[in-house]
Amino acid sequence: MIPRLSRRAVLHLAAGAALAPYLAPRADAAERPLLGALRWDAWYAPGSRVTGAVERSLTPQRYQRRLPFFATLDKAGQPHLPAISQELMDLEIAQARYAGLDYWAFVAYPADDPMSRPLDLFLSSARRGPLKFCMFTGLDAWGTAKQPSPLVETHLRLLAHEAYQRVQGNRPLYFLGFITEQLAAERWGGLDGLRDGIARFRQRAQQSGAGDPYLVVAVIPRTTVTLHQAIGADAAGAYSIADGRATADYAALTRTVEAGWQSLAGSGVPVVPTIMAGWDRRPRVEAPVPWEKGQQPGAGLEYFYEGPSPAQLSDQVQRAFAFVAQQPAARRAPAVLVYAWNENDEGGWLVPTRPCDQSRLEALHRVLKPPSTASAPGCVASP
Repeated sequence: MIPRLSRRAVLHLAAGAALAPYLAPRADAAERPLLGALRWDAWYAPGSRVTGAVERSLTPQRYQRRLPFFATLDKAGQPHLPAISQELMDLEIAQARYAGLDYWAFVAYPADDPMSRPLDLFLSSARRGPLKFCMFTGLDAWGTAKQPSPLVETHLRLLAHEAYQRVQGNRPLYFLGFITEQLAAERWGGLDGLRDGIARFRQRAQQSGAGDPYLVVAVIPRTTVTLHQAIGADAAGAYSIADGRATADYAALTRTVEAGWQSLAGSGVPVVPTIMAGWDRRPRVEAPVPWEKGQQPGAGLEYFYEGPSPAQLSDQVQRAFAFVAQQPAARRAPAVLVYAWNENDEGGWLVPTRPCDQSRLEALHRVLKPPSTASAPGCVASP
């Protein structure tokens, strides 16, 4: 993804939240929040800097179980990732729909960036059905007050798309992340300037007919009140939640995650809770990726969380729904976000892994979809 360790919303928290009494065996789609997953599409541009980096990070045999299902290995055991195709995108759509996801949150890149190609193919798919999309944009991608990025214009058009995810009052869901007061000062002349930029974004979206964006700011808890009030956001959330200096099991990660939800909620704002499908950066620590310039090879290799079992992952989804249900009606957010559909090299994924491990899809299907005899879509793309 975009360089994150220096600006990602990673929360260093410890306490847990007692939500177990509120859990239900199955989440009724008519009553629960929408469930989405982040898409970081580094996996589909062979020969590019970013795809080459993730191939290298997952080359060691101990990490190859994380490779997405469409990866191949040559005779030397070197991973290779194919170019994205409409057939592959359609298969991933089928997988996400089977799991019960309502939307994908695409991490935003310029229109001509190869990491935007999967979004193009999602939009051109005749098979997306009820699966929707929204954008998760880093503040740095918005440009500056004096020179807004062309990405802003692209997103204003996308907000009106028929497949764009809408919430409360038919408002387009929009995540704006990695916001700090320093970045606002450097690029927008301070929080007042950023608030004015967001106000213009809202106004133009409404004038275009897309509606008033439901804006979720991805921040760290100690800045929630300041940023939420200063820039006029609708809710708070996070890209990811983890203690970057922990070595623990998945149960410990869920306690940290739920403490993050509670900390955000304690600020008195609506919270879109982020669910962690894992956090284990060791592939990137052993083979640093070029956009994480501060990462030295091997530095911090001891810090990671063990991955979840399928049952632990589906339980975390239900606990997120329960958390939202516990909030006062006026602060009840309409959505939940999973980190991630395909952050495989950082340890958080739902996408089937090679050769065809669909266990995480199956786990979500059991709690999100009505009982049926339908089977998972498999891992072979068909024309």
